[in-house]
Amino acid sequence: MRRAVCPGSFDPCTNGHLDVFARAAEMADEVIVAVLINKTKSSLFTVAERIEMLKEVVSSMPNVKIDSFHGLLVDYCRDHDAPVIVKGLRAVSDFDYELQMAQMNYRLARVETVFISTNPLYSYLSSSLVKEVATYGGDVTGLVPDLVLERLRAKISGTIG
Repeated sequence: MRRAVCPGSFDPCTNGHLDVFARAAEMADEVIVAVLINKTKSSLFTVAERIEMLKEVVSSMPNVKIDSFHGLLVDYCRDHDAPVIVKGLRAVSDFDYELQMAQMNYRLARVETVFISTNPLYSYLSSSLVKEVATYGGDVTGLVPDLVLERLRAKISGTIG
């Protein structure tokens, strides 16, 4: 079985992320969307909330699974027999950083990284930008799945969490 990992914080998951997951799912038998647990980083949604939302929004993709990890991604890949990391690239600035990470991951554990160029519809989209726009009352409809939009609005208005 060919297994790939799509790592990230997904705080929150965007339609750009979903596009990368779907395209990765066409290339691999199984795709694990691995949510990074980073206790030093302030997040809007808890890891549990992100995992719950991700499970719901990928439910139509039978070969996509959701999990979480902390520590080195290559250790997670080794432990889960996943020889491939899939990353979406939005711009050249993403590539500079991601290339260094890909080379280090290969050196550490011979884990390959496959880059998927982001659909132009989502090339400007990031979780950080979505949170910022939503926090200031901007409409992020169509940028995140409907379920995420609902939870994002509730979280920002203070009605959950």
